[in-house]
Amino acid sequence: MNRPSDYQPFRAIMWMTFSGLLFVGVTALVKYLGTGVPAAEAAFLRYALGLVLLLPMIPEFRRSWQRGAITRPLMWVFVGRGAAHSIGVTLWFFAMARIPIADVTAMSYLTPVCVMFGAAVFLREKLALDRMVAVIVALVGVVIILRPGFREVDAGHLTMLANAFFFSCSYLLAKRASDQVSASVVVVMLSLVTTLGLAPMAWSVWVPPSPFDISILFVVAGLATLGHYAMTRALALAPVNVTQPVNFLQLIWSVLLGALLFAEGVDIWVIMGGTIILTSISILSWRETAGQRRRLTPAPPSTTSESPK
Repeated sequence: MNRPSDYQPFRAIMWMTFSGLLFVGVTALVKYLGTGVPAAEAAFLRYALGLVLLLPMIPEFRRSWQRGAITRPLMWVFVGRGAAHSIGVTLWFFAMARIPIADVTAMSYLTPVCVMFGAAVFLREKLALDRMVAVIVALVGVVIILRPGFREVDAGHLTMLANAFFFSCSYLLAKRASDQVSASVVVVMLSLVTTLGLAPMAWSVWVPPSPFDISILFVVAGLATLGHYAMTRALALAPVNVTQPVNFLQLIWSVLLGALLFAEGVDIWVIMGGTIILTSISILSWRETAGQRRRLTPAPPSTTSESPK
């Protein structure tokens, strides 16, 4: 098996577990904030307050700008991604305040599936049979969660479906941008453009936030930034097929958090649907990682007379 020299699965799992706990903390705080602050305003404040956390990345951004790496076509990619991300994060804040935490967490697993499908449509990546099966299985999981005709489908559920679409657009554009500039530049531009994109939407529904609301959203920004850092560390230490299944813990923690802190009932159908979606993603990640490893592993030496001595 061809593994990187720094392959450390246990540490990767620990980093991914830590990342999941941080993201569940973000979810809990946004849920606690409730509907007192409109979704667009809460999303704007989260990104605006988080800009201070990007200061260490500014030197790398300045160097890329001076080298001319940030071209006009790339700026349009950043603008498009910021617009999609602005809508997606607003929809997430809207849903978080209206439906159970477990529902939001389970339906968020749909985003990687949309990314996979979008890569086939927009990036002309091959939609192989295993990818198509993963999409179909994930959609079955969504139907199990929503159970149309058997339960009331809240506006929050519908916004999470739209959220998966807009976040997948954001990630696909991030892929295009990351091929041209460093991750630091991509993160800085996302935060800047998303903050600007959310500003008009926030202004249209602005309610003066209390100092307590601002402090909550600042903590949200900090936890989210640290969560992304922890996830990046995990992916650097082990392939996706090792770290992806750990995401299932987020669903378990979300169910427990909703039941213990917010008196939300435990819906076995939501757990089942989320498990099906995540399982399809995990199996596909394992297959594609294994396939990539086979492609990167050198072929064994030939035993014919034509082999070099």
